[in-house]
Amino acid sequence: MEKKSKGGQKIMEEQKQVNWLDKEEEELNKQANFDGEKLPALKFEEGKIVKFKVDFSEPFKEFDDTENKSVKAIIPVEHKGEKKILWLNKKNPLYKDLIHKGKEGMVEFAVSQTGNKANTKYFLVEED
Repeated sequence: MEKKSKGGQKIMEEQKQVNWLDKEEEELNKQANFDGEKLPALKFEEGKIVKFKVDFSEPFKEFDDTENKSVKAIIPVEHKGEKKILWLNKKNPLYKDLIHKGKEGMVEFAVSQTGNKANTKYFLVEED
């Protein structure tokens, strides 16, 4: 009897592994379906002000980041004359600031970053 239960246990473990792999493959396929233009990402650096223009002509596309359990806005920008993408968590206060300023007609922004990794914060820099 022990041999059968060990064999049965092995089959059950293999089944769990296959089920897990099926689910993972499905998630990868979901993430791979980004149909937007492939552009470089806009990068911020701590202590530096980055100036860019946002294209508000169409609603921003979204990316459901299931791994990090967040939804990111895919924001088309122009930085130093080059088209780029700003990937921004929709819960980030900077996203709210950009939306409010965009409603007011503002398209040019300057952003400063403080901290890094989990302590990263972004601030709009108001210029006179």
